[in-house]
Amino acid sequence: METKVSTQPKVRFTPEEYLELERKAETKNEYLDGEIFAMPGVTRQHSKIVFNLGAELNAQLWDRPFEVHGPELRVKVSATGLYTYPDVFIIGIEPKMEGDRQDTVLDPLVIFEVLSDSTESYDRGKKFAHYRGFDSLREYFLVSQKEYRIERFVRQEGGNWLYSEVTGPEASIEIVTVVCRVPLSRIYHQVKFENTSARNADA
Repeated sequence: METKVSTQPKVRFTPEEYLELERKAETKNEYLDGEIFAMPGVTRQHSKIVFNLGAELNAQLWDRPFEVHGPELRVKVSATGLYTYPDVFIIGIEPKMEGDRQDTVLDPLVIFEVLSDSTESYDRGKKFAHYRGFDSLREYFLVSQKEYRIERFVRQEGGNWLYSEVTGPEASIEIVTVVCRVPLSRIYHQVKFENTSARNADA
C-alpha cells in the first residue's frame, strides 16, 4: 500500500501566541522553536514526591530570601527559547520575570525534576542542556520515583557540572545554593515503590 505523505504545513507559533494559548489551557504545554508540546501526566508517586519535596523546602526556607515553586509556575530559558514547568524549583525573592504577568520566571537558582519512564532521557539530556542555558542556575537534581535515589549536578567555575548521588532512606541531599539539607526519608514519605524490596520505612 502506498503511504500518503501529508502536504499540510506544520503549524508554528510565536512565543506570544503560545503564551496566549497557554494562559487559557487546562493542561501544561512546553514550547520550543515554534512548536507546542503537551506535557505528560504524572503518577501518584510522582505527585507525592513533588509535594513532599516542595513542602520540606518551603518549611526550611520560610524566613529566608528564597521562594519555592512547583509545576504550576512556568520558566523560560532565554538562551534557547524553551518554556517549561519544572517539578520543583527555587528562586530569589526578587526574581527576573518575563513581561508584567508574573507567570514566567527567567532566573531559577535550583531545579528538581522527578524522573519517569517517559521523561527520563529528556530530563537527563536535552532538557538539562536547555537548563544549562540559565546563567542563574547553580544546582540541578534528578529524583527517582522508583527507589531512594537522587542525583545532583552542581555548577563549577568554567561551566562544568560536578555530579554526585545519594541513595537509601538514611541519606540526605545537601542544597548548597540555599544552605539546607533534606532527608530522603522526608522526600519519599508515604511513597509506595513498585519494587517491594525498597519499602519506605515511613509508609
